[in-house]
Amino acid sequence: DRDRFILSAGHGSMLIYSLLHLAGYDLPMEELKNFRQWESRTPGHPENTHTKGVETTTGPLGQGIANAVGFALAERHLAAVFNTDEHTIVDHYTYVFASDGDLMEGVAYEACSLAGHWKLGKLIVYYDDNDVTIDGHTDLAFTEDVLKRFEAQGWHTQRIDGHDVDALVSATDAARAETDRPSIISCRTIIGYGVPDEEGTHSVHSDPLGEEKVRATKERLGIPLEPTFHVPAEVYDYMRAAGGTGADARQRWDGTWAAYAEAHPDKYALLSAALQHDLPAGWDAQLPAFEPGSKPLATRAASGKVIDALKQAVPTLVGGSGDLTPSNKTMASDDVDFQAFEARGEYFRFGVREHGMGAILNGLNLHGGLRGYGGTFLIFSDYMRPTIRLAALAKAPTLFVYTHDSVGLGEDGPTHQPIEQIASLRAVPHLNVYRPADANETVACWKQMVTDPMPSVIALSRQGLPVLEANPEGVARGAYVVSEAGNGDPAGIVLATGSEVHIALDAQKQLAEAGVHVRVVSMPCWELFDQQPEAYKDEVLPGSVTARVSIEAGASLGWHRWTGPQGVVIAVDRFGASAPYKTIYEHYGLTADAITDAMRSLVG
Repeated sequence: DRDRFILSAGHGSMLIYSLLHLAGYDLPMEELKNFRQWESRTPGHPENTHTKGVETTTGPLGQGIANAVGFALAERHLAAVFNTDEHTIVDHYTYVFASDGDLMEGVAYEACSLAGHWKLGKLIVYYDDNDVTIDGHTDLAFTEDVLKRFEAQGWHTQRIDGHDVDALVSATDAARAETDRPSIISCRTIIGYGVPDEEGTHSVHSDPLGEEKVRATKERLGIPLEPTFHVPAEVYDYMRAAGGTGADARQRWDGTWAAYAEAHPDKYALLSAALQHDLPAGWDAQLPAFEPGSKPLATRAASGKVIDALKQAVPTLVGGSGDLTPSNKTMASDDVDFQAFEARGEYFRFGVREHGMGAILNGLNLHGGLRGYGGTFLIFSDYMRPTIRLAALAKAPTLFVYTHDSVGLGEDGPTHQPIEQIASLRAVPHLNVYRPADANETVACWKQMVTDPMPSVIALSRQGLPVLEANPEGVARGAYVVSEAGNGDPAGIVLATGSEVHIALDAQKQLAEAGVHVRVVSMPCWELFDQQPEAYKDEVLPGSVTARVSIEAGASLGWHRWTGPQGVVIAVDRFGASAPYKTIYEHYGLTADAITDAMRSLVG
């Protein structure tokens, strides 16, 4: 229940480091002296996985303030669901320090628009309004009335002298009193305040001052010249006193938490588990199972059935879509829309704001107590790349649900048909990318995703796919033998993901009729397979079998790692086309015949 502070202007990282040091966090003066140095806890931009007291990784402008909307959203929803008339266990503010650059970025506009719509009254932004960016004065490119923009978005606005502490305190009090609107306080400041000849200029934004200007600035501001790093004792005393105040508040909250546990044991158990990233007992008991050979089912539809079952068992799983709910199948049957008047709702309507959706979900997941997912078409992951990368960097366990995963979506054409997206997502460190082959693989992928405390992408088909025998253990290992060669040792191996696994199985039959017996391997998650022991990897892909063909309706990039230098990669390295998906697959060579021809050329 602590207040959250987000330094959205992450280039000013020393602000938060100095405050953490003064407040008594484990950030001694030596760490401040090692600013931006190897293995220091004071990197150039704040990283939540690196420095205690940092809530989220910031730096790319606009992301921090958009994350903050997610923090405030989590506070509002958790308070509505878990607070009772007798016990208030969630009741805190989210404070943001933002710059001109933050407010120029489109992601900030997307997220702040939703914050106003949702009336997140406990979100307070301090806008460091200093009229300077790296290029120079902001009037080179930024002349709008920022406060009028926020007022139009439903925000409470104030303008003050940012160097007037009393005005800042009064404005904060007024913002806290405004419960129905988020607040932004424009703090007019002078960048580089006190630096002779440079205050108010863009050169002071990031250039080191040098010894002479540091000395001149200290003299001008009345700071002792020695020692170089000087903090008056009374400053330490004042700041460390906050620790005592915080300890008292924590003790009171612990008492409320204990009373809550006794009065509401079910709610207590649910929230306790969620805060520890645990799942309720028996959470997977009602997950669907699909009969092999039953009617073909799109994996997006199977995913919708999984979400429906999961949300009944795990009420702290929440999510939404970027205006594609009917297509993404992301809304459970019992879901209620989250709105300003219905904060208990577990489904978020993000509108056509993919970038903002991703950043908000990252903040919500980092807040704790909830696990959030968001859906759109895979092609629009391009609109979300910064948030996906930051989820991986910040270890925010966001679940990115992407449908319409290939040229298999058909007539919408090349603007909507992803080609390079899967390959590019696989290049992101600390991100698991899943592409299930059928309904049962989809269930297994979701089980893996919700149990892993890391961000994940799942790419789902629009078209119906035959249902295979379930193999959750194989999916959990990233790749497995979905169909063995009919006569023992395989002459070759066909590797595939998603909808192309079924094409590989058809090719296996064709090859068997020609006397060539091959193994088919499904690879729903490269990252998980890469983590397996070498013995298992060699069991699935024995080094002795060099005749390998891969097939995936996407870019070829990366597949040669699995096929080896003698293998053949069947892929799509050009943009799509507007036509029925079966026609596209035929013209693009995504066929059993193409696999058969490639394999026969390899085995002679």
